[in-house]
Amino acid sequence: MSGTNRPAIRIKRVYEPPAPEDGVRILVDRLWPRGVSKEQASIDEWMKEIAPSPELRTWFGHRPERFAEFASGYERELAEDPVRLRLADRICETALRQPVTLVYAAIDPVHNHAVVLRDWLKRRVNAEPSG
Repeated sequence: MSGTNRPAIRIKRVYEPPAPEDGVRILVDRLWPRGVSKEQASIDEWMKEIAPSPELRTWFGHRPERFAEFASGYERELAEDPVRLRLADRICETALRQPVTLVYAAIDPVHNHAVVLRDWLKRRVNAEPSG
């Protein structure tokens, strides 16, 4: 029956309440979100190393007009950094067994690193041979 389940990798703002269907909740921000306790966040793991580099994040500055270039730069960081690749592999392996929710704090639900990471991970996990 392997191969019939599609991996579930979702994103959700840390300020939204956790839900059972979130599965494993992984905080993918480099900094802990302001005003949120560990209990409220209900995070299973904090993967700060998978976040964009401080330099890239600062350059982006959450400016939508820079998002495409930011996404390309972040995908390059994900593909070229061994630490990020190892963390990405762990997320993909988990997503094959149970839902994974990447938790982030950014205000913009469209132009943020969690969107880039989710899409990149989905392409990666769907490209892997199952078995």
